[in-house]
Amino acid sequence: MPTSQDMTTQLDPGLLDVLQHQVALFARRAEQTRLGGVGQVRNSMDRAAYLLLNRLDREGPMGVKALAAGMGIDSSTVTRQVAPLVDTGLVKRTSHPEDGRAVVLQLSPRGQARLEEVRSSRRELMAQVTDGWTEHERESFCSLLTRFNTALSARQAGPAPLGQAGAS
Repeated sequence: MPTSQDMTTQLDPGLLDVLQHQVALFARRAEQTRLGGVGQVRNSMDRAAYLLLNRLDREGPMGVKALAAGMGIDSSTVTRQVAPLVDTGLVKRTSHPEDGRAVVLQLSPRGQARLEEVRSSRRELMAQVTDGWTEHERESFCSLLTRFNTALSARQAGPAPLGQAGAS
């Protein structure tokens, strides 16, 4: 099996440099704008909050452990990130329907409305940023970005590639 070093030497280093640079620029710009969409500043939302609300919306009420596992992060991190969402009324804690001792988190009506505001604003931003792109170009970009994110996620979840053990 080829090592990471072998794979790197088989690929165009200039292209890899451009790729890593563009990913770094994207990450910085995404964080600077928080991909907050267009319009008023109120339509921006912390990345962690957006991802938590989005998951609760798509998958329904769930416990902290299930939410953490689904997002690939630690339960204590989810607990810390959910606290302000509960405090502001975007998420509510309820008893588990089958086990009253267990607590589940669910999107509140206020959280649902806020999430839709942010989604709408972000959709408008994506439309503006990709103005002039064909539908095929948007689909291709989404497909490649999804593939890239899936590969990054798998790399984080799995063992380090050969030749990388112990490296950080």
